[in-house]
Amino acid sequence: MNATKNLGIIALESYSQRAQRINQILCEWKQCDNLLIESQCPRFASGEAKAIIKESVRHKDIYILADVCNNSLKYKMDGELNRMSPDDHFQDLKRIIAACSGKAKRITVIMPFLYEGRQHRKTQRESLDCAVMLKELEYMGVDNIVTFDAHDPRMQNVLPLKGIENVSPALQFTQALLTEYEDIKVDSDHLMFIAPDEGATERVVFFASVFGVNIGMFYKRRDYTNIVDGTNPIIAHDFCGGSLDGMDAIVVDDMIASGGSIIDVCKQIKDRGAKRVFIFATFGLFSSGFEKLDKAYEQGLFDRIFTTNLVYQKPELLEKEYYMGVSMNRYIAAIIDTLHNHGSMQKLTKPEDRIHETLKSYK
Repeated sequence: MNATKNLGIIALESYSQRAQRINQILCEWKQCDNLLIESQCPRFASGEAKAIIKESVRHKDIYILADVCNNSLKYKMDGELNRMSPDDHFQDLKRIIAACSGKAKRITVIMPFLYEGRQHRKTQRESLDCAVMLKELEYMGVDNIVTFDAHDPRMQNVLPLKGIENVSPALQFTQALLTEYEDIKVDSDHLMFIAPDEGATERVVFFASVFGVNIGMFYKRRDYTNIVDGTNPIIAHDFCGGSLDGMDAIVVDDMIASGGSIIDVCKQIKDRGAKRVFIFATFGLFSSGFEKLDKAYEQGLFDRIFTTNLVYQKPELLEKEYYMGVSMNRYIAAIIDTLHNHGSMQKLTKPEDRIHETLKSYK
């Protein structure tokens, strides 16, 4: 117990179920009973809230888990139920941090989906919310931030003197794909990784380099004279890359929101003669439901969607024939263990060696 007496995990309600499994894994490794510290964020009738931590965190190395995309939770205000938005989750996260500040030895926030990460740059007179959020956490005394597949990894530059770990789930995607499909040929004649837009190119280059295959990329032509649902609508996707005839294609992106963009990309890939189309998306938000994706699957536009459990997975999603969930619980446990023991995060953030080992054993 001595090795773990100063380690504590606090899970917001948005991450409570997954945190139970992470806690179980860590306790098995460290041969202890429990590392979770109970907490609550109860609300007044007005909708305001406060954080309550049920035991001491003094001199502890605290890891706070939060899923800002969990839209399954609700709270009462004026007698009516309101669904929790990412803003609500972030406020609760700050409340928990405030309750720990000045007492905990070190505070690490594990926020798989980086709050406001999509608002990462200015294109006109607008707020730069992701940078503001990171500065808030710094001001509140957070020592480390762990996130996954940030929409723009350059957001690390906002806090040059603090630890921001941007972790790739590439290893887990590789293991899931090769376990499920034993007939994939890993060479440039049979497999290609494809970026659905220029922003996903870095992810695709990493995969293709490790797998030793070629890449393709779609360029999104947008209508910059209009804004629809907070973004400039896409006019068309233009493809840059070699022949896809008879090949397996893997589309890699950080998230699936409405699904419209990824469906358009898959259609163009199939029109170019691809044999099978697989989708890797770290975060499956599916904010517009599943009707479009169901129809696209029936039309044969894609074969499988892989997303992680880093954000809330809708029960309806888990029942889809075309869906495969990728668990990151053990990886988060490894991250906590590594940081707590002051180990190197290099092999966890970019696991190319482990992917090479996986590919070698597969071949």
